[in-house]
Amino acid sequence: QVQLVESGGGLVQPGGSLRLSCAASGIIFNIYAMGWYRQAPGKQRELVAHITSGGSTKYADSVKGRFTISRDNAKNTVILQMNSLKSEDTAVYYCNAHLAGQTLQYDYWGQGTQVTVAS
Repeated sequence: QVQLVESGGGLVQPGGSLRLSCAASGIIFNIYAMGWYRQAPGKQRELVAHITSGGSTKYADSVKGRFTISRDNAKNTVILQMNSLKSEDTAVYYCNAHLAGQTLQYDYWGQGTQVTVAS
């Protein structure tokens, strides 16, 4: 049974920081690409940050220079460090595990964690 469990969300003032963590179980973690997505009310889910199994990263333009994604394969964990938070970062943040094979692809999602940036 695959589980992705996010933690670390909460309420923070503009300019503040939060650290989201996603603990994975039931998958061979080190072969999966991992990502953080977010969905604000009334908007589509969007990619925030992505890290490949080899450690290459990419970010949405809106978070470049402020957010950092990292992974710890020994702990089956992916981290999203969020600095200089803005009100527009308010959303539910979801962890994703993705594996693309030759004929199949696998996607798993966490339950989401709320991030609210407000003064």
